[in-house]
This record gives sequence, C-alpha cells and structure tokens, in this order.
Amino acid sequence: MSRLHVLLLVGVLVGCQTAAERMPIKPLPEEGQPWPYAELLARARLQAAAANEAFYVNRWADLEDAARGLEQTGRFMLKAEDIPPRLKDTLPKEIEELSKDCLALRDAARNQDVPRSNELMQKINLRVRMLRIEQ
Repeated sequence: MSRLHVLLLVGVLVGCQTAAERMPIKPLPEEGQPWPYAELLARARLQAAAANEAFYVNRWADLEDAARGLEQTGRFMLKAEDIPPRLKDTLPKEIEELSKDCLALRDAARNQDVPRSNELMQKINLRVRMLRIEQ
C-alpha cells in the first residue's frame, strides 16, 4: 500500500471519531527519503483542520502541537520529490511565511490570545489553500 493510501486511510479513520477521541497527527521522521507533495499537502490540510478544531474548543496545547506539526510539514514540502511546476519558484517564500505564522500561532496559543490566534488561523488556512496542486 502506498503512503498516500495509508495517509488517506488514517484521515478517514480520524474523521470518523468524535472530537474528544481524535488522535494527534504524529510528527514525520526527520531522516528518510522525500515524501510526495500530494501526501504532504493532505497532511497540511489535516493539521490546519486540527488546529481549527483545537482553537474552537480552547485546547491551547493541542493548538500549539498542530502549529508545530504544520511547520514541520512545510519543511518537508520544500524537499518533496514532485513539487508542482506552478509552485517551484514561490514555494520557498510561501513556506517561510507559513513557518512564521505557525511560530506566531504557537506563541498566541501559549498566551491563550484568542484574537491573535484567530487572525493567524485565517492566514495559515489561506496559505495552505495556496499550496494546492491545481490553481
């Protein structure tokens, strides 16, 4: 089974659980071969959704974890084996901005700053959307 199939299966299983039962998305191993861009994009979408849910129910530690994971996924996207041609030139800048937003979100979550967290969540969701494969 390919990594994409495994990732999609995990996404379906996580999506079928109630909010209290959801498992955190585990960090990727730092060592190893590059991951396919599509898998990383799906992972980023799941992490952004997890961050939204954590924010909505004031689970600040979970919000910090989701921001940390999304920042890591962004780093892996830079090393992906099949970056879409339309993103080749802009991806480093987009990931740099995503990383800055994730770091700021971690600070906002640590301080339980609702307005700042909300502002950053909007920016992060838009950035993840901009990383789509198709325009």
